[in-house]
Amino acid sequence: MRIVSLLPAATDIVADLGLVAHLVGRTHECDWPPAAVASVPVVTRAEFDADALGSREISAAVGGAAHRGSSLYTLDTEALAALAPDVLLTQDLCRVCAVSYEPVSRAARLMEAGPRVLSLEPRTLDDVLGSLVTVGDLLGVHEVAEGRRKELRGRLDEVRRATAGRPRPRVVAIEWLDPLWPAGHWVPEQIACAGGEALLARPGEHTVPMTWEAVRSARPDVVLVLPCGFPPERTLAEIDLLTGLPGWADLPAVRAGAVWVLDGPAYFNRPGPRVVRGAEVLAHVLHGVRVGEPVTEAEARRLVRT
Repeated sequence: MRIVSLLPAATDIVADLGLVAHLVGRTHECDWPPAAVASVPVVTRAEFDADALGSREISAAVGGAAHRGSSLYTLDTEALAALAPDVLLTQDLCRVCAVSYEPVSRAARLMEAGPRVLSLEPRTLDDVLGSLVTVGDLLGVHEVAEGRRKELRGRLDEVRRATAGRPRPRVVAIEWLDPLWPAGHWVPEQIACAGGEALLARPGEHTVPMTWEAVRSARPDVVLVLPCGFPPERTLAEIDLLTGLPGWADLPAVRAGAVWVLDGPAYFNRPGPRVVRGAEVLAHVLHGVRVGEPVTEAEARRLVRT
């Protein structure tokens, strides 16, 4: 079977199901597992250079493209056709995250042997784990997928048990720095699973930008900084967009030294199996509890007050 993944989370799922050897094409953002996907041909590119732009500039580029109704990503249809995939994995949940369903569907119809196209649109933790089985069914590994879902649910249950009965800190999770954007969809559930109370976003919600005053008024006990698509080093390079805001030092979270920079792309932004590790990371961040492997500084870094 020849698989092309046009969604980083779908690539994570393919790898989790033990089928990465069948992956013949991917997006420019599919980077997990690193050694396994490095040699897989790339069939997309972004219409702007995110590395050369700041958060506000990226937001403007994204907003402008969305306003025009055009795509933020280009799909190399010739390269895609040459790969002759049997299966195309895509999404229609967020046009900022990956190539959307419509151009993929058009490309599939133009191929002589039309591949099967599966669009993933998870919004909650249950949806994310369910995507494993949906993909597994399509790829002929139903039992493997069900086994992995059961294992991942068990790990989430262990996080809940480890944090049960503890005080529940009030948490603001920030998914973009400029403009400020709260993390929605499955992230509030990750926070709740790890023994926290998510503020400014509800489970499953596709959020919109928020004001700084909304954050100040919420008076969070903990602030999680996990910008979409930014590894921690990139987040830290722009952290002054947050720490320079008026009244930053007065937030309870800042006074308590409870501001954390997390690896958003790995554990929070993408609806793949690693969101479970994200909940384990949050158990450490919110309660100092270890669930699973020890949390490394690359996964969660406390922001030191200056």
